[in-house]
Amino acid sequence: MTYTLLHILHLLSAIFFVGTLFVEVAMLAQAKRSLEPVARETFERALGARSRVVLHWVVLFVYGAGIGLAWFHRGALADPFASSFGLMLSLKILLAIGVFLSFGLVAILLRRGRMSPARYHSLHVVILAQMVAIVLLAKGMFYLAW
Repeated sequence: MTYTLLHILHLLSAIFFVGTLFVEVAMLAQAKRSLEPVARETFERALGARSRVVLHWVVLFVYGAGIGLAWFHRGALADPFASSFGLMLSLKILLAIGVFLSFGLVAILLRRGRMSPARYHSLHVVILAQMVAIVLLAKGMFYLAW
């Protein structure tokens, strides 16, 4: 696959991924509070089931395309402190690994029944912050140099 196609696939997948989390954290978290408990539970179950199906594919594409793009930049990754681009790309990759591990923690806590609404919201805010940092680094890689 060409660099351009990988870049477009990665960009679109990242938009869907970050956008989904933004909507959940910034809008749905507040909107769900106005629902009756039974309606809220039904909504959360339906949204969770649908988002697991959609987001699994989005995550596959964003990380798959990201790995492909990293391969194109393996020279910069071999010595990340040699250039601002390599350093920002390395930080972006570390944050992406952090996002992946954070979602893994969410999954583990959900399966073990140790997830509270407050913990769920807090983890999603942290993940969203990581994603925003990734987006800023992604833009900075091509516009900032020192």
